[in-house]
Amino acid sequence: MEQKYLLKNPESFIPKQIFECGQCFRWKENPDKSYTGIFGKNIITVTQQGKNILFTGLCEGNIKEVITQYFDLTRDYETIKQELSKVDHYLKKSIQYGSGIRLLNQDLWETIISFIISANNNIPRIKGIIERLSKNYGQKMVWHGKEYYTFPTPKELSKASVQDLRNLGLGFRDKRVYETTQLIQEGKINLNTLPEKNSEEIREELLKLPGVGNKVADCIMLFSTLKKLDAFPVDVWVRRVMNELYLHQEEQKIKQQEITELARKKYANLAGIAQQYLFYWKRETG
Repeated sequence: MEQKYLLKNPESFIPKQIFECGQCFRWKENPDKSYTGIFGKNIITVTQQGKNILFTGLCEGNIKEVITQYFDLTRDYETIKQELSKVDHYLKKSIQYGSGIRLLNQDLWETIISFIISANNNIPRIKGIIERLSKNYGQKMVWHGKEYYTFPTPKELSKASVQDLRNLGLGFRDKRVYETTQLIQEGKINLNTLPEKNSEEIREELLKLPGVGNKVADCIMLFSTLKKLDAFPVDVWVRRVMNELYLHQEEQKIKQQEITELARKKYANLAGIAQQYLFYWKRETG
């Protein structure tokens, strides 16, 4: 049954910035500028109505509770922005540009596979691959006459061979996704124990998964329900902006560790949120 929830006058909530800051791949913009996405067994359309946000869709559970958890609505982003704005005028400027960004609490398993697929890839292609994976191995849901597909569980995706994955366009990532799926499905890596661990322990476990390097591990830690805000993913945009603002070196010679250490020193346990403001600002403004 369709449910609706109106979030009145929220702070730090601009749909375009949330869905287009590189953290998620299953949200699509509609002609009326609303966004529709599927997560878990929920299909939701997010519409900005003046200062309010309307959520409409099919939910597994109460829509208000589902939205509060997924969009991290209990976190005080206004206080976080005030704290980070004190770091320097560069970060303050990027916060003003992306003031409506929030980090989503995405399913850990889906986040792992999505960011393995993201390696050396572009967002439209990543979205296409994930959509094909879901259509072939997930469960079909229908809303307003349109078909949607859940992200496949480890058990569902374990049915795909390396060749099956290659046929869906994964390229060199096919073997990595296959091997990671088998490890998790067979219980050799237990995702349920990760939330109990600290950031370094989680990173150590994630790096055991084929296709997971430091950047992908940091994305998983930051964008999933693990929500380790000290994680600082370094991609081409983050490398560029950190170099232009602080390091002033030949970009290709900068080591990721150098950027990570600088981020920890400047942004401390809020480095991950700072990363999103810097990433969005640099990617959107060039």
